[in-house]
Amino acid sequence: MLAMFVSAVEATIVTTAMPTIASDLGGFSRYSWIFSAYLLMSTVTVLIYGKLADVFGRKPILFIGLTLFLIGSLLCGFAGSMEQLIVYRLIQGLGAGAVMPIATTIVGDIYTTEERAKIQGYLSSVWGISAVLGPVIGGLIVQYMHWKFVFWVNIPLGLLAMLGLYLFLHEPEQEQKVSIDYKGAILLMLSLSTILFWLAEGGQSFSRFSVISLVLVGTGIGLFAYFIRVEKKVANPVMPFSIWQNPVILYANLVSLTTGIILIGISSYLPTYVTGVMEQPAIIAGFTLTTMSIGWPIASSVAGHLLIRYGTFTVSFVGGLSLILGGILFVMMGAGSGPLWAAIASFFVGVGMGLTSTTFTVTIQAAVPRERRGSATASNMFMRNFGNTIGAALFGAILNGMLMMQFNQEQLAYGLDSINLLLTEEQRLTLPVADMHVLQHLLDRSLSWVYVTVAVFAVISLLLILRIPRGRGLPNDND
Repeated sequence: MLAMFVSAVEATIVTTAMPTIASDLGGFSRYSWIFSAYLLMSTVTVLIYGKLADVFGRKPILFIGLTLFLIGSLLCGFAGSMEQLIVYRLIQGLGAGAVMPIATTIVGDIYTTEERAKIQGYLSSVWGISAVLGPVIGGLIVQYMHWKFVFWVNIPLGLLAMLGLYLFLHEPEQEQKVSIDYKGAILLMLSLSTILFWLAEGGQSFSRFSVISLVLVGTGIGLFAYFIRVEKKVANPVMPFSIWQNPVILYANLVSLTTGIILIGISSYLPTYVTGVMEQPAIIAGFTLTTMSIGWPIASSVAGHLLIRYGTFTVSFVGGLSLILGGILFVMMGAGSGPLWAAIASFFVGVGMGLTSTTFTVTIQAAVPRERRGSATASNMFMRNFGNTIGAALFGAILNGMLMMQFNQEQLAYGLDSINLLLTEEQRLTLPVADMHVLQHLLDRSLSWVYVTVAVFAVISLLLILRIPRGRGLPNDND
């Protein structure tokens, strides 16, 4: 639970502080890479960590992941430029891939199927409480201290989590032979990195229709196709496709992909909208994200009790409807709507995330035996992280592309990095009032396309949920 706390605080504190960090370090055009670098490494490594946890046990692998995560957190506080921060976030993400999936797998080991359905709701509530504190702490740190403490606050908590696990977690002996699909992991990393770079930099460093762009897309798709081919032949693939033959797991993972895209779109750019367009301080921006963290644990607790009675489809369907409602509210949001509107929209997205994520975690863990639970849990976490990774690059490309197009159309003397001037009150005072209003209008119009995309993925999520087999109850651990 404490390891989950560290992971949740990291997710919400950094997004709240990012407008201030970007204003301090400069380089708004690299804004999305702060998230993309972290998510890329955590996405690629989550499957490897899941396999290693099945082979070597949960404790040693979680310890390795937490250690790397804390080292990266320490270095992030010393970053002097956006480029340095991106490198340190890669290290942080390298360790983060172990934290949430293995902590969730440990819970699956401890409890039976029925107990697990109820306890996952309670655990999500604990995660939600930490996520509620994250934006508030982040806002207070930015306002009264220095943003570097946003990263350093993880260190004592992570060390305490490691101490508790060392003292109290006792596992059975592992007798499996070691067989890790390193080739598949490398191919996955290369293919994702190539596609991610094209999404984030296309339209900025090079044209989306240039030779460079075509080479990157072709290389990324080719490497991913080769990765799939390799995975079908190896004895112990990093992504075992046999797990996906269960239709519930298949569509649960696909929905986790789309909800991951939705989550990063809201958490990454809502603070930018609230601070840059609505002219609110960082602590208010944190409040608008906090409501999502309130809706998430409430819905998770309800889902844990309803899941056994009504089954995976019904609970996840209600979650899909809530995601669409939140997406529509974000599309309708304007500069004059105020932070309360943003908070309400965020709350409904949180409800949708809580209902779907808890339902899918419990269902997937119940559908596989213990020796495959780490890999199965990691597959779902991978798809959500993969969605985060795609979303960070996709929304960054949409925002930067729309801003550049409008700058060119209006023939303004400003560029992407001029958006930094909107993110704090001190910087806004340096702008002529007319110029500030123009920049705010352009940022508002550009971010509206981000929210339209969020709403589209909410609809896709519901359509995928409709493919989940109807039925009540959960599969048994022994089935």
